[in-house]
Amino acid sequence: MAETDTTILMVETKARSDINAPEVQSKAAAAARWCEHASEYATAVGGKPWQYILLPHDEIAESKRLTDFLRFEVVG
Repeated sequence: MAETDTTILMVETKARSDINAPEVQSKAAAAARWCEHASEYATAVGGKPWQYILLPHDEIAESKRLTDFLRFEVVG
């Protein structure tokens, strides 16, 4: 989990070799749907929207910023 001024990010890391596995993709779709529902509720009560990020393990490095990972967002 990570929170910015404007959003809450649910970030999950997986081995790059597992990213396209059916089980991982199924769970990612469910997590993205959960974030959609959480966003609907949060925005209705003045909260922040949620995003789900499925991040390959080899993308993590000290030189990376949180914004570098937004391209891995999964939308339900």
